[in-house]
Amino acid sequence: MNDSEKSSSSSSLTPPSTPQPPQSAFERWRRKAALVTGIGVTEEERLADLAIHQTRHCEKTKTYLMNYSPIVVFMLRHLKLSGCEVPPENILCAPCDWSRAGGFTPDRGAVVLCSGHFFGQSHMESTLVHELMHMYDHCKFKVDWNNLRHHACSEIRANSLSGDCRYTRELRRGFASFSKQHQACVRRRAVTSVAENPACPDEATAEKAVNEVWDSCFNDTRPFDEVWRSLPHLSIQTWLIMERFVDLLNGPLPSSYRLILHTTTGCSDHPPFLICTLK
Repeated sequence: MNDSEKSSSSSSLTPPSTPQPPQSAFERWRRKAALVTGIGVTEEERLADLAIHQTRHCEKTKTYLMNYSPIVVFMLRHLKLSGCEVPPENILCAPCDWSRAGGFTPDRGAVVLCSGHFFGQSHMESTLVHELMHMYDHCKFKVDWNNLRHHACSEIRANSLSGDCRYTRELRRGFASFSKQHQACVRRRAVTSVAENPACPDEATAEKAVNEVWDSCFNDTRPFDEVWRSLPHLSIQTWLIMERFVDLLNGPLPSSYRLILHTTTGCSDHPPFLICTLK
């Protein structure tokens, strides 16, 4: 009998491994308590378990946003219409060892969400939309990311349209202004991002690139009709009820709101989605 036959024979005689019984509720509680307190586990074990928990939570929130966030659904729809459909596996949740909340990799056509780097669902939503804006620009306009003007334009659009520069978000960062706060935020964040491009020698060059394309790119709100300013978070059912109300009324909501309806199938009992923005 040759070696391969011996190996095959021995492997066939090896009894199958018995599945491990599920942990009891007490064992799960004991493990969680140990990880929280650090008693009985090493620091490496605690950090590894925390990373698993954060990634699982990130995946759960990502799935929710891809199905129920009006602005995320809107971006995914327009990416599909542009010939760049984004399957769920192309939006990855992973632990990151850098200070960002997310990133876009053009060569792979994938978005990375940094699990554990979000302070809430709205933060992940704006981060995801920011990266999807980069993906949209890359797909529709064939961005050359080594061209600083191209990069600057996409950063201006992504920061302006994603919700990254909401007043409350800027307040959290320690930037507060009542005069042109949105523009200042977009410009500052765009310069910072372009300055980190390997093709950019210094921050002065990044600022010059942003200034050169500012007017055209800040005013380019595609695929939106205007800059997104989110309302308080409402469920998708509430959006549909609001849309149905407007359809039956055959007129606009009160003047404090503006509705922007984006649909490819026409009005129906279950329209694809609705985006509302403050006037």
